[in-house]
Amino acid sequence: MRRLMAAVMCGVMVGPGVAQQAPQQGGGQTFVLHATANIVLTNVVVRDKKTGAVVKGLKASDFTILENGKPQTVASFDYQNVDDAAKLAEMNSTVSGKASVADMLERNFAAQPQQLRDHRLIVMFFDLSSMQDEDIDRAVDAANDYVNKQMQPADLVALVSMSTGLTMDQDFTGDKTALLRGLSKYNGTDTTGFANGGTGSTDGTSDDTTAFAADDTEYNSLNTDRELLAIRTIAKSLEKVEQKKSMLYFSGGLTRNGIENQASLRAATNEATKANMAIYSVDTRGLQALPPVGDASKGSLRGNSAYSGKAVTAQFSANFSSQETLGTLSADTGGKAFFDSNDFAPAFQQVQHDTEAYYILGFKSTNQAKDGTFRHLTIKLNRSDAKVEYRPGYYAPADFQHAKTEDRELALTEAIRSDLPATDVAIYLQALYFRLEEGKFYVPVQLIIPGSQINSIKNGDKDKATIDIIGQVKNAQGIAVGNIRDTVKLALDAAEQVQKKNIQYSTGFTLAPGKYHLKFVVRENQTGNMGSFETDINVPDLKKIPLKLSSVVMSSQRTPNTAKKVVNPLIRDGVEWIPNVPHVFRQDQHLYFLYEVYDPAKVKGAAEPAASPGLGRRVGGPVKVLTSIQFMSGSVKVYETPLVEADEINIPERGAVAFQFDVPLTQLKPGTYTCQVNVIDDAGMSFSFPRMALAVQGPSKPAVAAPVASAPAL
Repeated sequence: MRRLMAAVMCGVMVGPGVAQQAPQQGGGQTFVLHATANIVLTNVVVRDKKTGAVVKGLKASDFTILENGKPQTVASFDYQNVDDAAKLAEMNSTVSGKASVADMLERNFAAQPQQLRDHRLIVMFFDLSSMQDEDIDRAVDAANDYVNKQMQPADLVALVSMSTGLTMDQDFTGDKTALLRGLSKYNGTDTTGFANGGTGSTDGTSDDTTAFAADDTEYNSLNTDRELLAIRTIAKSLEKVEQKKSMLYFSGGLTRNGIENQASLRAATNEATKANMAIYSVDTRGLQALPPVGDASKGSLRGNSAYSGKAVTAQFSANFSSQETLGTLSADTGGKAFFDSNDFAPAFQQVQHDTEAYYILGFKSTNQAKDGTFRHLTIKLNRSDAKVEYRPGYYAPADFQHAKTEDRELALTEAIRSDLPATDVAIYLQALYFRLEEGKFYVPVQLIIPGSQINSIKNGDKDKATIDIIGQVKNAQGIAVGNIRDTVKLALDAAEQVQKKNIQYSTGFTLAPGKYHLKFVVRENQTGNMGSFETDINVPDLKKIPLKLSSVVMSSQRTPNTAKKVVNPLIRDGVEWIPNVPHVFRQDQHLYFLYEVYDPAKVKGAAEPAASPGLGRRVGGPVKVLTSIQFMSGSVKVYETPLVEADEINIPERGAVAFQFDVPLTQLKPGTYTCQVNVIDDAGMSFSFPRMALAVQGPSKPAVAAPVASAPAL
């Protein structure tokens, strides 16, 4: 079944010193030595077991460091104490020519390192995209109260915000007037929360389209990585400073809708850990009341969920989900989360308490292997009356250029097993499901790799590139139940401009109903850069669902595929349907729909049909299934397909009624739409109305994905 088509579409550790030869005028030569050191830094807080007070006056000889159980030699030692903080000599670089704190952090941090000694570095990060106006007011009021009443001379505070983009609103400063002026900019903003809008589904949710926000990157609708990327960016800018950093993250909840790249969450926490930055999450919604029918910010509810208790349960579940990611960020970076309270003062107090005094230990690891593994740290003290607090370990760097073939394969295998996410190559994923027989489903998986991530080499009039793909599915018990390993070779004409297109890889797994964890790793083989995507998928048990419906496939491409005896429902009648992952289409394209209804009820009074092999039930015979597709802009219906009625099962071997639609998009104006698929089993008195967001663009030539390879189902 494999086919190939042309694509038209850590503690910071650095390598040892390297000597380079440079030319010199006059015919002589000079050697420039670039020396670096493999130093791993970790912060340690020592407290008295009885009183909890910080233990001061310790020496390097009082500590013992173990890496994966092996002793390490302390190479550097320092003690930071905010009681010894000197007043920061802040200068405007445009006036005095001296570096500001931001200059030291970003570019010239080694010029005057004593400026940061014994100071707290606190970043207040306001996620305006997730907060309503009243949430922002509460956060700003709490921050103003901290600046006026709690801020100490040792505190250096920076203000960062994100609405449509990430901005630094105030450099690190101890100037209270400057901070109050910066905080006042957040009051009265016109930005409204959009991260936690309604899903627009049918029962117990508001009838709106706020779940989809159009974005230039098309794939931003698939995951909620913007906030996590912002945290990574902030941590990256601070990782060269050895002092401990703290981030106060003000958010109205971080909801992760649909298929999620869990690798991005661990990438954010890992970057924060490398930068010695603890995240203190504050849910600015405070203590909430969740009325059964919703508050005034939500539209009317569908169905009877408001009277059965399902709506309240859904609200509590959504609220917990929006707090869970915030809690994970705090727990994994050594910070704390503050939820369900209208008093935010304890968050500021906790930051000051955790950074009042600490030791900085540095060592040169005896393990020089650049294998990317997690290395556990154990720090012991030569006294029993005190306890130590430190981060549990770090990830070693990985080297690709000098690796042998077997080492590269091992690195790919370790990447699929490792908890450390790979983020150098951006990848996107979609998983669907179709029933094959009772208790058995086919889950087609689509993997998209932007062409800009693929580096190629010239070979005559062709560009050649290869990408390695490895994937794995684990069940709820953590046991691998499906694997895929493939190498895709690309030979492309230079005129095809693959850098401006995307690569789409198709594969699939045969699974029983249940919950699974799916992970894919992709490696670009010119640079060795890797990217990973992780998500949890749920294959439903259709026995418990009145109307048994498959996933709805939205596609703009169908390609010939004459393979025989295939189990992939996306291949039928010699044609393979290529799912459109981002749900972004052009006006000059056709929008194809494909979905199936299983075991529809038989029309009363009809003759009993014959049994179908492998299904253990009777199929065929007269049925009555009605379906149509409608498109809405906001709450206004702009188009609906004619109603289609199926009176028989057209895929008897799977007991399915399959529907296919072809919708020309010339009748839809460019914009964002909510697409609702209406399915009614008239004989069985059951129905389903799944919804999806889609965007229609003008008839230009945006980056679209074309299939390059398919792997067989496993």
